[in-house]
Amino acid sequence: MLKGLTVMETLVRSDAACSVAQLARDLRLTKSNVHRLLRTLVTSGYAKYLSDTRRYEASLKLWELGTLMLSRLDLKVIAAPRLQELAARTHESVHLSIFDGGDTVYIDKIEGLHPVRAYSRIGGRAPAYCVATGKVLLAHQRPEVIARIAAHLERFTPQTITEPQLLYEELERVRRDGYAINRGQWREGVGGVAAPIRDGSGAVVAAVGISGPTDRLRLKVLRGFTPFVIATAQKISRELGYTPLPHVSKNRPQVDALRRSNANARRATRSATRASVNGEDAPARENSSSASRRGERGLKSSGARSQG
Repeated sequence: MLKGLTVMETLVRSDAACSVAQLARDLRLTKSNVHRLLRTLVTSGYAKYLSDTRRYEASLKLWELGTLMLSRLDLKVIAAPRLQELAARTHESVHLSIFDGGDTVYIDKIEGLHPVRAYSRIGGRAPAYCVATGKVLLAHQRPEVIARIAAHLERFTPQTITEPQLLYEELERVRRDGYAINRGQWREGVGGVAAPIRDGSGAVVAAVGISGPTDRLRLKVLRGFTPFVIATAQKISRELGYTPLPHVSKNRPQVDALRRSNANARRATRSATRASVNGEDAPARENSSSASRRGERGLKSSGARSQG
C-alpha cells in the first residue's frame, strides 16, 4: 500500500506523464512491481494510461477527494455556531452528519444538557436507513444507490424498516416534507429528527439533527422541535452559498390565468377612462339616455294594457 501511495505521489508531482522505466528508476523499484502498482491505480481511477505514449499520469480523482475533504472542513467551521444555537434551544444532543457508503457518519456533535442522553461519538457510523440524519441523506442519493441499500435491509430493532417498498415510501415523505424522524429504528429507546443541508449548487451535502431518549423525545416533542432543526439546516445552507428557488404555486395555471384576466381588466379600465376624458363617450351617454326613455314609455304602455 505504501509503495502504491508513493507511485501516486510521484505522478501527482511530475510535470509530465511518466513511463514505467522512469518510475522504477526514480523509486528504486522493479519494473514489474511498478507496472502492477500502476495497473491497480488505473483500475481504481487514480491514474490514467496514455496509450499513444505508453506513459501514465494522475487522474482528477485525488483532486476530487481533496476538494470534498476541504468542503467538509469548511462545513464544520460554518456549522459549528449553528449547532451550538440548536443545542441551546432544544437542550438535546445535536449531530452534523454526512453520507458515506450507505452509512451516516457523525462529523461533529454537541452534547445535550440533559443528564440522560443518547450515546454517539464523532466519527461514529450508523446505517443511513435507520437514523434521522441518515434518512435525510439517503433520500437525496441517486436511485441506484437507494436501490442497492434497499436490497439489503437488516433489522436492528422491532421498528427498523426492512421492507424495500416501505423504505421508498419513507424517503419520498422525507423529500416531500423536508425532514426525517427516527423512532427507535437503530437503537431501541433512541429517536431524533433531522433536516438536509445544501451547498451552493443545491446538492444535499450533509444533515443536521437532534437525538435523545424516546421517553423524553415523544413524537409531539419531536414535531415541536422540527421547525428549529429545519431553520438551522437552512441557515447553514445559506452560509454555504445556497439560494432557495422562488416558491411556485401548485395552481400556477390558474394563477397565471387570473393575472392575465386582471391585466386585461386594468387595460379596459384605462381605455374607458381615456375615452371619458376625451369626450368620446358623449354619444354613448346620449344613446343610453334615449334608450332609457324608450324603455320607460314601453313599461308605461305595457302597464296600461295589463290593467285593462
